[in-house]
Amino acid sequence: MRVRLPILFLFLSFFADAQPKPDGDFIEKLLKRFPDYFKMLLDKRDSFNVQVIYTQIDRDKRNRPSFKEYTFNLKHNQYFYPASTVKMPVALLALEKLNELKIKGLDMNSTMITDSSFSMHDVVYTDPTAVDSRPTIEQYIKQIFLVSDNNAFNRLYEFLGQEYIQKKLIAKGYPDAIIRHRLNSFRSLEENRNTNPVLFYDTSGVLLYDQSPQYSHAVFPIFTAKLGKAHYNGEQLVDGPFEFSLKNRLYLQDLHHILRSLLFPESVRRSQRFNLTKKDQDFVWHWMSAFPRESKYPYYDTAGYWDAYCKFILYGSGKEVKPSGIRIFNKVGDAYGFLTDITYVVDFDHHIEFMLSATISCNSDGIYNDDQYDYETIGFPFLQHLGQVIYDYELGRKRKYVPDLSRFAIKY
Repeated sequence: MRVRLPILFLFLSFFADAQPKPDGDFIEKLLKRFPDYFKMLLDKRDSFNVQVIYTQIDRDKRNRPSFKEYTFNLKHNQYFYPASTVKMPVALLALEKLNELKIKGLDMNSTMITDSSFSMHDVVYTDPTAVDSRPTIEQYIKQIFLVSDNNAFNRLYEFLGQEYIQKKLIAKGYPDAIIRHRLNSFRSLEENRNTNPVLFYDTSGVLLYDQSPQYSHAVFPIFTAKLGKAHYNGEQLVDGPFEFSLKNRLYLQDLHHILRSLLFPESVRRSQRFNLTKKDQDFVWHWMSAFPRESKYPYYDTAGYWDAYCKFILYGSGKEVKPSGIRIFNKVGDAYGFLTDITYVVDFDHHIEFMLSATISCNSDGIYNDDQYDYETIGFPFLQHLGQVIYDYELGRKRKYVPDLSRFAIKY
């Protein structure tokens, strides 16, 4: 049965037989066919800092995938604030660290107590969203992928510490990655170098692991990123650009390749893979592709957490129930007017799959920290239309072998 899709899909399908052939300018040529949706962004691509990566996936007769990557306006040194996309590698590294510790009984479901060693540390002894009120790495990762919870990220950041995160990402081939601060938590540079003592217990209360407070000696790459014409410092409007050089940084291609290494680990060098068990992998795949309504613990009311709450590409900000035949494995980020989505899209009904990542700056007035961003008028429509155009192209794209996508079919 054909999935019910927005009207735009049907409009695009009319042109399926005349779609452009892929080449170095493939994405641009495709977007130019729909000026109502993309002309302004194509004309002002640099001011909107639009960057796109699209990966075609083809399977051989043994179902082994091969990848062909296309980009649009991708600029390695062009800064955008990664916002919550940094949560994806941190969630994976939290599972990797558990596996490295090799402590009997210690796993993602162990009780995780976040303690304090000085006044600015948050203390967490319970998690009311859990079925038994126990804070665990399992619960934090669910929250990260279902609704992009900031506190969940901060707890994992404190478990790992700056230095561990940086060393691991460099070793995996991401030397430009910088994850140096908590999210939505105002801390100084020094305070972000200090992380909490963390203790893990089994369900009967036996201490499994006691991690002392850590101090990071990480030396981060120096970069300059001053954006906009003005910004707010508290209630005061300051004339002059906003300074991002001490913020987190993750380039689009790094995020795109981190997702690929998670979903297709055999397609990257062993050194680039995350040290995850199959159980870890299945767990992350499940929750990064689930809708909030498909979770019991934590529970999310659909009035506040609709299906597309963290699915920007293809769905934008639409609040209607989405088709279950399409699943999106992804991580989004939105802050300071930057809107980003890193995705792998699977349509089980039509046997198609592709990766698509994009970022856009939605700050037309050039003022930062004023909470006046163009997410609804520019950002969400762009990501929705981009996803729909690529999806429709994939519907008409010829494949020598029909892919077997059953590995990604999850019971929610």
